[in-house]
Amino acid sequence: MAALPPSPIKQCQLKILCGTTIWNPQVPNGFQGGLNGSNSLKILPFHGKRSLGRSIRCEVLGETDDVGFDVSSAIKDDLFVGFFREAWPYFLAHRGSTFVVLISAEIVDSPHLDHLLMDISLLHGLGIKFVLVPGTHVQIDRLLAERGSEPKYVGRYRITDPDSLNSAMDSSGRIRLMIEAKLSPGPSLTGVRRHGENSRWHDSVGVASGNFLAAKKRGVVEGIDYASTGEVKKVDVSRIRERLDQDCIVLLSNLAYSSSGEVLNCNTYEVATACALALGAEKLICIIDGPILDESGRLISFLTLEDADMLVRKRAEQSETAANYVKAVSQEDFNHFGYNDSNGSLLSQNGNGYSRRYNPTFQNGIGFDNGNGLWSSEQGFAIGGQEKLSRSNGYLSELAAAAFVCRGGVQRVHLLDGTIGGVLLKELFQRDGVGTMVASDLYEGARMAKVSDIPGIKQLLQPLEESGTLIRRTEEELVEALHSFIVVEREGHIIACAALFPYFEEKCGEVAAIAVSPDCRGQGQGDKLLDYIEKKASSLGLQMLFLLTTRTADWFVRRGFSECSIDHIPEQRRKKINLARRSKYYMKKLLPDKSGIRIDCTLA
Repeated sequence: MAALPPSPIKQCQLKILCGTTIWNPQVPNGFQGGLNGSNSLKILPFHGKRSLGRSIRCEVLGETDDVGFDVSSAIKDDLFVGFFREAWPYFLAHRGSTFVVLISAEIVDSPHLDHLLMDISLLHGLGIKFVLVPGTHVQIDRLLAERGSEPKYVGRYRITDPDSLNSAMDSSGRIRLMIEAKLSPGPSLTGVRRHGENSRWHDSVGVASGNFLAAKKRGVVEGIDYASTGEVKKVDVSRIRERLDQDCIVLLSNLAYSSSGEVLNCNTYEVATACALALGAEKLICIIDGPILDESGRLISFLTLEDADMLVRKRAEQSETAANYVKAVSQEDFNHFGYNDSNGSLLSQNGNGYSRRYNPTFQNGIGFDNGNGLWSSEQGFAIGGQEKLSRSNGYLSELAAAAFVCRGGVQRVHLLDGTIGGVLLKELFQRDGVGTMVASDLYEGARMAKVSDIPGIKQLLQPLEESGTLIRRTEEELVEALHSFIVVEREGHIIACAALFPYFEEKCGEVAAIAVSPDCRGQGQGDKLLDYIEKKASSLGLQMLFLLTTRTADWFVRRGFSECSIDHIPEQRRKKINLARRSKYYMKKLLPDKSGIRIDCTLA
């Protein structure tokens, strides 16, 4: 991109009418007006009653021009441009994806809903397909109280007697109408008319609802009649996708319909998880009323599926929901997913870096037991009841649902605190996000190398060494450097490898020997390894990464590396460089890692 022409302003000064401090500002990108070493932002005393507001008015004084502008506005504009450039990869990644969004009843009942729906409308306009599942238990319980009844729960389910069913239908209808109304306004026209008239500006968001869910009665379980409580039997995937392809947001409710024409009250989480699994959604996003914190009160930003599974299992004795999760995810199914006891890694079965739907045969009785032995791969995982309402185990129930869905093939589940303004935008378009993400694909199968991996690593490196892409390493050299290698294992085979050689004195590290099996290329394994290396380097206190390459520069440039001179390479490494290869040198500055992702391994 061509540089902006220099400003005609010469020897300019910025004067702010308050204070006495002199400050050399950090000039926003693209502003070149003489704010260099000899010029300064002068804050002068002001002898008046006017106070300094949020927006500081400044004068730019020069020899040839007299231009006035708002410093805060200039900085804000620069941040705006920077945000869009940072978010651009996410725009591309999310466009056309299907996100199932569960909005908890607490958020539905709060003032935070308005801005959340506004952001969903915005993201819908960017090409993301949404299925919304609003919670209703708060509203149902309130209506019951107003009508002189009390809510009845057994375990994670509500006993839906006639009063409860009427309250559920009233609540669901009111919530549906409210959400449709809040999604109906088109964008504000005050700021867009300067771009010319466009008929699309007057269009509201299309919202589609209907009988997309088939359910069956929960029936009598352990002597308890759940009356009109239902369990999801089938999700009408084809009709939902049809509405999504017609540019509609699909709105589901907790109500479903039986084959005999009855209205049944279903668990909201069961609806959302069943829908995400049936659609093969890229994400399930749960908007809840608080953050997921660890025992020290810190936000848990990331959990691998394996970590989430183990965390839930550890609490199975104190949590009914956790115990039900353990029962639902039988050992047979766990092994089918690819749990490798030898190295603790999770291996997907489809060969593309993450698990897609594999029709898990989870046992009924764990969120979908109707007592008649019917099994369905489209059923979800129910949470609720007093354990959830009392928060006796925090948000463990939501975490169990997230792990369940990830095991069924949904790549990512996000648990977001809906009380944070703009939480969806902050989570989806920032590198580290602001919520808790459970991922079934990130670092799946990745671990530090061990001696038994040497044949697999050599098999990956040999073709690249023969082509001259990588330098040759003898087996002795490979053994010596083995502690610096990371591998990705799938079904007992090494499918990718890379190495990180740290230089602690210079606070930088060398990336080397990235290789991916030909059968697994184009599936993001290289990106996975590079991201793993960056997280590991950050955890070691390194601030820069560098590499030498002869034929793969473009791949690294797209991932943030910039060409540098040999002088930027640590002296200890420079002495070993084979100058005859005429390698190019690239470096990348590491950003502070706030993701919370743990890389539990060490490099000597």
